[in-house]
Amino acid sequence: MTNTITTVMAQLDLKTAAIKENTTKIINAIQDAKSRLHADIIVFPELTITSYPPEDLLEREHLYYLVRQALDEIAQACHGIVAVVGYPRRDKDLIYNCAAWIQDGKLVKEYIKQELPNYGVFDEKRYFTAGDEPAILTLKGTKIGIMICEDVWHQPPMEKTVKAGAELIVALNASPYSKTKIKRRNLTCQQRADENQTAMLYVNLVCGQDDLLFDGSSIAVGKQGDIAFQAPTFEEGLYPVTFNQDTRDFIPVTFSQPDETAIIYKGLIRGIQDYINKNGFSGVIIGLSGGIDSALTLTLAVDALGKDRVHAVMMPSEYTSDMSLTDAKAQAEALEVNYQIIPIQTLFSTFEQALETHFEPYSKDSTEENLQARIRGTLLMALSNKTGNMVLSTGNKSEMAVGYATLYGDMAGGFCALKDVEKTLVYKLANYRNTLSPVIPQRVIDRPPSAELAHDQKDEDHLPPYDILDQIIDFYVEQAWSMKKIIEHGFDAETVKHVVRLIHMNEHKRQQAPPGPRITEKAFGRDRRYPITSGYLDQL
Repeated sequence: MTNTITTVMAQLDLKTAAIKENTTKIINAIQDAKSRLHADIIVFPELTITSYPPEDLLEREHLYYLVRQALDEIAQACHGIVAVVGYPRRDKDLIYNCAAWIQDGKLVKEYIKQELPNYGVFDEKRYFTAGDEPAILTLKGTKIGIMICEDVWHQPPMEKTVKAGAELIVALNASPYSKTKIKRRNLTCQQRADENQTAMLYVNLVCGQDDLLFDGSSIAVGKQGDIAFQAPTFEEGLYPVTFNQDTRDFIPVTFSQPDETAIIYKGLIRGIQDYINKNGFSGVIIGLSGGIDSALTLTLAVDALGKDRVHAVMMPSEYTSDMSLTDAKAQAEALEVNYQIIPIQTLFSTFEQALETHFEPYSKDSTEENLQARIRGTLLMALSNKTGNMVLSTGNKSEMAVGYATLYGDMAGGFCALKDVEKTLVYKLANYRNTLSPVIPQRVIDRPPSAELAHDQKDEDHLPPYDILDQIIDFYVEQAWSMKKIIEHGFDAETVKHVVRLIHMNEHKRQQAPPGPRITEKAFGRDRRYPITSGYLDQL
C-alpha cells in the first residue's frame, strides 16, 4: 500500500496588518483542510498573519502582541493536522521573518528566513535580520524542511536544508506578479528541485496590496523538476496535492492556465477589488470619455465590483465629438451602470472669463486644454466627496511615462487601474474582454486616440505612434537601455531623444499620481525611484 502525505496549499487573499481578520481566515482554512480535504499538513503564504508587505508597521510594538495572540489561537486549532504559518517576530531590537511549524496545539519549531531581498519592490534589509539555520521536522516518517520566498532563489538555503535530511521542502511565499514572473518563478523552483532531487511545495500569496499584485500560482514541483500541479492565477483557494512517501515525489494533478492577456486582465480585476474593498469604498466613479482607456477602465471596474457599484460620468465640451457621446452612452448601457452627463462648456467659459485679463499677454496654448481636464477632475472629486465613491482614474503607462496627462485633471483619483499598462496592451486587453462579451464598442477600439481638448486633436499630433512609443519606453524604462543603444536598435534619433526628455521632465507628475496595480518589472512608483530635481537630463 502506498504511503502518502496529503498536503494543502493555502493560497489566500490576506489583508495587511488585519491580524484578527487574517487569524480567523487561517483557522477556517485549517479546519476546512482537515475536515473536507483530510489534510496532513497545510502550508500558508509568507508572513501569513500580517500579510505582505507590512512595511513600517513592523516598527509598532503592539503589532507583535497581536501576532503572539494570533499564534496562540492558531495553535489551539491545530490538532490532527500540521500548519506552517508565516509571521514576524521581534526580539529586542531585531526583527525576523519567520515560519512556524504548529502541531498538537503548540508551536513546535521556528524557521527564520535566510535570504532577505533588497531590490526592486523589496526592502527587507530595512526591517529584518537574516537567519542561517535550516529547520527540519518529521511528519509520518518523512523529513520536511521549511524555506521562505527569497531562499528559493538562491542555492545555499535549499542545499543546506537537503543536507540536513529534508525529503520534501515547503516554501512560504509572497512573490509579486509581473508579466514575466510566473515563468521565471516556475523555472527557478524546477531548477532547485532538480539539482537537489527534492520535491517542493511552493505556496504563494494572492491579493492586491496597494500597487503590488500577488498572483498565487502556487506549485508542487517534483524532485526531478516537473510541475505536478499549479494553482490558478489570482484565485483564492485551498489546493490539495498528494506526496508519495515511497517515491518521495508528488502525484501529478491535471491543471491548466489561461494565456498572458487573460492573466493580466484577472490581475487588474484583483487589484481594483482589493484596493476598493479593503479600503472601505462603497464604489467607484469614472470619467467616461468615449476613448479606449476609460472604456477599458469602466469594464474592468464592472467586472471587479459589479455594475451597481460603478458610476460613469460623461463631461462633454465643445470639442467632444458626437461619436464619443454615442459610444460612451452605448458602453454604459451595455454594462448597465449608472450614467450621467454633466456638460462643462459653461464652466469652461466662466473660467476663461475669470482669467481673461490675466491671460491677455499670452496666446492660447495647452493651458486652455489642461483647464478643461481640471474642471472634469474637480467635478469627479466633488461627486466622490458627496457619494463616498472613489474616483478611478483612467491614464495608462504610456501617458504617465511622457506626461501626456494633466496634473490635478485626468490624473485626479484614488487608484489608476491602467497605471502600468502601456497603450498597445490597452488595445489587447480591450479586444480580449470583447471575446468574453462585446461590451466595448468596436469603434472605440478602432478610432485614432484623442484627448479631445482641441479641434481635430489626435494623440499622434504630440507623440510618436504608440507602437513606437511603447517600445522606446520599454527599452529605456524597463530594460534601462541607453539612448545610444535604442537608436542603434533602429529607432529615429530625434524621436528617441524627445521621448527620453519627456520621461525625465515628467517625474514630478508621476510622483503625484495615484497608485495602480504593478504588472511589469519597472512600474512607476516603488520599482523606479528617480529624483525629481536632477541635472542628468542636461547631460544626455
